[in-house]
Amino acid sequence: MEPSVVTLHAGELVMLIPALVLALGFECANGFHDTANAVATVIYTRSLPPWLAVIWSGLCNFIGVLASSGTVAFAILNLLPVELVTNVGTPIGFSMIFALLLSALIWNVGTWYRGIPVSSTHSMIGAILGVGLMNSFLTTGSLMGGANWKIALNVGMALLFSPVVGMLGAGLLFLLLKALVRQPDLYRPVEQKPPPWWIRGILCITCTGVSYAHGSNDGQKGLGLFMLILAGIIPGVYAVNPAVAGGSTAQLSIASQKAAAIIQPHTAGVAVEAQAVTDTLMNFLKADGIFSNKIFPALAQVNREISGTLAQHKSLAQLTEDQRIALRKEIFLTSGTIAKLDTMKKFSADEDVTMTKYKSALDKTIKFIPFWVKMAVALALGLGTMVGWKRVVVTIGEKIGKAHLTYAQGASAEMVAMITIGLASKYGLPVSTTHVLSSGIAGTMVANRSGLQRATLRNIILAWVLTLPACIFLGAMFFAAALQLLFHVFHLS
Repeated sequence: MEPSVVTLHAGELVMLIPALVLALGFECANGFHDTANAVATVIYTRSLPPWLAVIWSGLCNFIGVLASSGTVAFAILNLLPVELVTNVGTPIGFSMIFALLLSALIWNVGTWYRGIPVSSTHSMIGAILGVGLMNSFLTTGSLMGGANWKIALNVGMALLFSPVVGMLGAGLLFLLLKALVRQPDLYRPVEQKPPPWWIRGILCITCTGVSYAHGSNDGQKGLGLFMLILAGIIPGVYAVNPAVAGGSTAQLSIASQKAAAIIQPHTAGVAVEAQAVTDTLMNFLKADGIFSNKIFPALAQVNREISGTLAQHKSLAQLTEDQRIALRKEIFLTSGTIAKLDTMKKFSADEDVTMTKYKSALDKTIKFIPFWVKMAVALALGLGTMVGWKRVVVTIGEKIGKAHLTYAQGASAEMVAMITIGLASKYGLPVSTTHVLSSGIAGTMVANRSGLQRATLRNIILAWVLTLPACIFLGAMFFAAALQLLFHVFHLS
């Protein structure tokens, strides 16, 4: 069987082009805020000229994005309720995409214009929650099914505690430096000339680390956005991984058959009507979904459909657009159900090994990031930093503490930010470069008894507090408006 030829329709291009432009705009705004924090100290201390610092930071971001696993990207998208994630190529999917992009982008650009360092992560999470809550309200009249609340709690805890870690860690590291390193130049306010070479070396190293860590963590949010757009608007190409080779497809087929042998004994002879299979698993995967004797029979049926599709095609490239969309949904439901059953201890130890391997193989077919997407996101981050770094750099260097930044304070804050963000990336936790670094600067000011500027601190904290509710509101309103537009103006169904 020859590979299926996928043709992009005019309607898909009309949706795709502005969506990708908005996504790149969001990444540029991410560069205004988050990447600007990575170069703030090295530029402010004149360790590197702005143009060189931005280029170097962009390169490190680029490497960080390329080296990222995608875990953070898909952790963010997992905040969305299951019915939205599986609605690729539909008016609901289109509305979700544009609502997420517009709400996060508007808030990011607005706060950047005011020179307030806020979190692109918070903006995106707020938009996701807003879309999910509005979708739940419109479909069920309730808000409870509007998000994956367990994942939302984990993400919220990471975002809440990372600034505390940044503030305390940077403050303690600064005090340790003062006790151990007796170099007066380190603790003087930045002068109008480059610092000694060894200070420049320290600050360049910390800038490198933060930039790389930012790319490996914050950059992944853009990767997730891109893949949501591609799978939602041109599912004929990106609903499943087009790079999966025929050999991998055959291995996945074998893994599916092994999983079927494990699932079948758990069905206990219970049958589920064909039209109820999808709803059974989708309801189970919701935050309030509970286990019943219909879960394993429904899982067995969806797994049989996956096996049947794989058996009929030597590679995923041979699938038609409709088959790709159907397979993506089946894989998403199967992978999610296996994960939830695993947390409920529904498999024996031996069964768990096989099912975990099967889930991992399934995830590779729908959780993937092409190289060109990584490159586009990395370039957008660098461009955003180059265009808009100055407002945030001035805030970080001069407006947080009552005294201007010292070399040791900058190095301490960036060292802690580098470690904190790097560890978060390793464990798939989305954190904010902005929050960690600006909190670290504040921590060093307190440790040095320099004092904090109340007006700036008030504005930053207010922006942090308002970001989530503001973006939740914007996401909900844009989602509702986009649904009305697509259904009533374009008469989509």
